[in-house]
Amino acid sequence: MPNPSSSPVPAYLRDTYTWAYLDRRSVRWLDQPAVVSTILWGNAGRLMDSAVAEFSPGQRVLQAAAVYGDFSVRMARRLGSDGQLNVVDVAPIQVANTRRKLLGWPNARAQVADLTEPLGVGFDAVCCFFLLHEVPAPVRRAIVSNLLEAVEPGGKIVFVDYHQPRWWHPLRPVMAMVFRYLEPFANSLLAESIETLVPETAGFEWHKETLFGGLYQKVVGVRRS
Repeated sequence: MPNPSSSPVPAYLRDTYTWAYLDRRSVRWLDQPAVVSTILWGNAGRLMDSAVAEFSPGQRVLQAAAVYGDFSVRMARRLGSDGQLNVVDVAPIQVANTRRKLLGWPNARAQVADLTEPLGVGFDAVCCFFLLHEVPAPVRRAIVSNLLEAVEPGGKIVFVDYHQPRWWHPLRPVMAMVFRYLEPFANSLLAESIETLVPETAGFEWHKETLFGGLYQKVVGVRRS
C-alpha cells in the first residue's frame, strides 16, 4: 500500500469538501444513518445492500474511501471472520472515524492512503461506493486505474455512484442544483461511462444497472483470468 506519510490531504478535497469530510462537527452529524438515508433520498440501505451482496465470505476486499453510515460494518459482516476488509482514505479524520466504527471487527482495518498512487498489492475484490463523483476527472481516472490494477485475475470490482437520471425524474432539477453547488465534480462523471473510463477497463467483463429512475448506477467488472 502507498506510504501514509506521502499522502497529504489533496487541495481539491480541502477546497471543496472541508465542510463535509474534514470538519469534526460535520463528520459527527453526517455519519448518522438517518442523514445518510436522507441524502440518498431513502435509498441508502438499498444501495448498500446491493453493493455488499456482490462480495462473498472469506474474500480479501479493498474499500476505496470511507463511507458515512454503517457501510463498512455491513461489509465486514458479509466477509466474515475468514475474510478481510481493508478501508483506505486520504483523510486521517475519516480513517479515525472508520476505525471507531469497526471496533469489534478484527477482520477489518482502515488506513490513510492516496488512491492516486499505485497500491502495490492485490485483492480478491474492490468496492468503490460513492467516491468517483467527488473527485476531479484526472484524479478519477488515476483512482480507477489503480483500483483496476489491484483486482487479481478472476476478481471483481464494484462501483456504486450517481448516474444521469431519466428525463422524467421528479428529482432531476433538484439534483442539477446539488451537482452545481455542492458536488462540482459530479457532472463530469455523469458525462462518462465508468466501464470505459480508462484503458485498463478492457481487461474486464462489465455489467451495469441503474436504480431509482436512473439516479444511481451499479457497475460491476470481473477481471479476465
